[in-house]
Amino acid sequence: MNYMFFELSAAFLKALSHPTRIQILERLKNEEELCVCHIYEDLDLEQSNVSQHLKILKDKGLLTSRKEGLKVMYSVRYHEIFDVLDIIKNILAKQLKEAHDQLKKEG
Repeated sequence: MNYMFFELSAAFLKALSHPTRIQILERLKNEEELCVCHIYEDLDLEQSNVSQHLKILKDKGLLTSRKEGLKVMYSVRYHEIFDVLDIIKNILAKQLKEAHDQLKKEG
């Protein structure tokens, strides 16, 4: 593989490197699309903060948006991102279990 693949992969993963962006994706998981107003209300965050994170996700190609009157509607472009998030959850669960088992063994 060439270096460009690694750079693009790192940039893609960097888009996932903030808890708010993961929350946004999880919020959109079971929705066709959502208005930015619903996303920031559901996450109990400031609109400007959520909008910055939505822009990052959109710029990296993970989200699409469209205007509906005064509203901006967001949706997930590639639903495979949820497979990635599920894999991360599974790895984290294994790590937590291993750490718990190690603590029990030492204690």
